[in-house]
Amino acid sequence: MKFYLVLSSLLVILFSVGYSNLSYGQGVQTAGGVNVDGSWYLGEGLAIGDYFEYSLCEIDLNDCAPIKIKFWIKGDIQNESESLWDAKVVVIDGNKIIKGSMGLGKNSPEPVTFDDNLFHYAIAFKSSLAWLSAFATANEDDRIHGPQKFSDAAWGKIGAIGGGQLIPKRTETITTPAGTADAVVVGWYSGNNNEIWIVDDFPYPVKALTYAWVTTGIAPIMHQYTLLDYKENVIDDPFKDVESTILKEDLLDCDTNFHDYISGREATNTFSMTIQYNYSPEFPIEGCDIDWKINFMNKYNDVEFIDQVHYDIWVVDEKGNRLRSYAEDIGRADLFNGFGQVHLLLPVEENAGIIHYVIFVHGTGSEYEIPDATMGGYITIDIEISENPLLVQLDNSVTLPSKIPSWIKNNAEWWAAGQINDDSFIQGIQFLIKEDVLQIPSTEQGTSSGSNEIPSWIKNNAEWWAAGQINDDSFIQGIQFLIKEGIIKITS
Repeated sequence: MKFYLVLSSLLVILFSVGYSNLSYGQGVQTAGGVNVDGSWYLGEGLAIGDYFEYSLCEIDLNDCAPIKIKFWIKGDIQNESESLWDAKVVVIDGNKIIKGSMGLGKNSPEPVTFDDNLFHYAIAFKSSLAWLSAFATANEDDRIHGPQKFSDAAWGKIGAIGGGQLIPKRTETITTPAGTADAVVVGWYSGNNNEIWIVDDFPYPVKALTYAWVTTGIAPIMHQYTLLDYKENVIDDPFKDVESTILKEDLLDCDTNFHDYISGREATNTFSMTIQYNYSPEFPIEGCDIDWKINFMNKYNDVEFIDQVHYDIWVVDEKGNRLRSYAEDIGRADLFNGFGQVHLLLPVEENAGIIHYVIFVHGTGSEYEIPDATMGGYITIDIEISENPLLVQLDNSVTLPSKIPSWIKNNAEWWAAGQINDDSFIQGIQFLIKEDVLQIPSTEQGTSSGSNEIPSWIKNNAEWWAAGQINDDSFIQGIQFLIKEGIIKITS
């Protein structure tokens, strides 16, 4: 059995820890090995039908804001001459649902191929859940990076922390939301105890808490995760009814290639630090993103970053009253950055005009402690927001975007061809109406009675509209019919 959901007392094994070298001065174990037979490598025991669900944060993904990642091994796929695991993936990131596929290596089950919408999550997967592949893979011919014995004094050196040793430290019975199991804890010391819990014959670690290496200050978390659920022999697709969130930037045809940054450098109002900023585009568009790159700098040294910064980005009115907090938008009290260098995308929710953005520093200090307000302060940046023609509304008239995002007509074409189902098509139309991208004249919403089947003429309309054979008004009339019949329901 790979993972013991219930730990039977008959299966409890008492392990003893064997230390071959211990630094008593710091209380830090520098060589280890535990008295357990066997070995482990990333992917050990992985099989078709395995289903995993993790809570995960990774330092380069939203400054370690937690996400939930689920993946299911459907089967095999071919990538040129290489056979990969075909992993179906769902990521829940705040209020977004991202669905796609990854191809995981057979020698080490880390992302080799992945859908474009999973790019950032694949990188986070590789540097957290699959991080141990740098030390332990299925390649038995590799004497350095092949399967690693639990009894070994060390599994290798970690170059990022000056050659520290990754060692088997101890055994521990661990309980996660997925169940209870006997685990071996491997880890290293870098000013903090970094630990990863692995279970023999289980493909991925079940828990981890590691910290970034810093020379001063309190180290931020590098990655942290916990196994929430695990199932074997899952035959039916567990994600068949999951729909990806339709991203607003797709609806509004926003440009996501940022260049020609506007730069500035200012001291905070309290002269606690200097804030260097870059943003793009020069004239952001309603409903689209601003790409921000922000550096928090020592006021006396223009090349020294200030770490452990609690900050936020606000929008304020002419009198300085806060209208919006980006941290609150994503459900946090503030934002935290461990290294003094920030890169984030901020969606524009304000109307066209001059918008007052504030980079507000609450203070500095450990992530989970009250920040030192003496290092607080702010700067204000005025940015001109351009009007987005896709958001223009005309009273009592039908208004479609002057440039309809291509995926809308693609959806209509795929639906007419039977490549997506009715529910998927309706959900897309519902979202477009609610977001005012597809604007419908005042239409009395009906109550569905009897069959919810969509008449064939509407599907024909969608096909003809996608092909450019009928105009927008004709397509809109079909959508109005679905609302009147209660087949499409629009809530405020």
